[in-house]
Amino acid sequence: MSLGLEKSRGFAADNAVAPVTVARRRDDPRFRPLPMPDLTWTPEVEAATAHLYEKVKAVIPAVEWPFFAPTIKAINELKQVRNAVILGHNYMTPEIFHCVSDIVGDSLQLAKVASKTKAEVIVQGGVHFMAETSKLLSPEKIVLMPDMKAGCSLASSITGADIRLLRERYPGRPVVAYVNTSADVKAEVDICCTSSNAVQVVESLGVPEVIFVPDQYLAKNVAAQTKVKIISWAGACEVHERFTAEELVRYREADPSIKIVAHPECPPEVVAVADYAGSTKGMIDWVKHELPGRVLLVTECSMADNVAAETKGVEFVRPCNLCPHMKRITLPKILESLVYMQHEVVIDPAMAEKARRSVERMVNLTM
Repeated sequence: MSLGLEKSRGFAADNAVAPVTVARRRDDPRFRPLPMPDLTWTPEVEAATAHLYEKVKAVIPAVEWPFFAPTIKAINELKQVRNAVILGHNYMTPEIFHCVSDIVGDSLQLAKVASKTKAEVIVQGGVHFMAETSKLLSPEKIVLMPDMKAGCSLASSITGADIRLLRERYPGRPVVAYVNTSADVKAEVDICCTSSNAVQVVESLGVPEVIFVPDQYLAKNVAAQTKVKIISWAGACEVHERFTAEELVRYREADPSIKIVAHPECPPEVVAVADYAGSTKGMIDWVKHELPGRVLLVTECSMADNVAAETKGVEFVRPCNLCPHMKRITLPKILESLVYMQHEVVIDPAMAEKARRSVERMVNLTM
């Protein structure tokens, strides 16, 4: 069963969340705006960034490096000044993922690891709901979002008000929310889940029927693995829903040796064609362990680039889809966020307390 209303997709501003403001610790000189660094390509910049180019030379042409390197050097120096860490989601472009990010991985993993660091500033390389999750798990830290319009079709497909209406329509059913949701939604549900632990979370509730939001395809893939009845919401990831089983079958017919690795946000018929389906971390681990000769990652384009940069001997076939929201995060925007300490993510304390509870329930369950 799938529920949902047609909504505009993809922007954090569409979500019913607490107002986002720019807040600076003006009493501490480390957090005051600074002059923009010089971004000239020089022999000094070339030498200082040579070790980083070694990481990405397989996916970034040498002719492009002089455009990236000065900004990369400036960002890495500013991190020390600001006592900051940069979180790089698996969908960030290689120059961000490999050259300025301190912590890399999927959204929840990033937030959990960042909360254990001594950094006072978190710069979120990802989308808005990820920055909110980082703030939930590190309420004492400054969380900066390089572009506040970096949203998510899943997060913008549902609001906290929708959850309250679902509870009225289906009284007594617990609500499970995928972590790809706003703090507003997390505050209204019983527990959160990731793509890798969704079945475990659903079954942990010990009830015959649950409401699962917002990803209809993840809900269907979970339903195929459990006896618990799933009431789903009609949300979808605009990257993963565009893949079709037919296109994957054509790739396999052209090369029977190819291995297909899919994310469970894809439609069930796509997952059925895959050799492996799992979270972004699961997909990466599978490729690094199996080392297939040719592999097709059914997910966002940049992840294939990032895995290819550190996995030798594997050819990546790329019928990937770009996430336009992830691609709003660029090196210049990360630099500006650190220079000006701009676009701080702020969550209403009452909302944050409730939202944090639903995330912590999942973390405690799956530790």
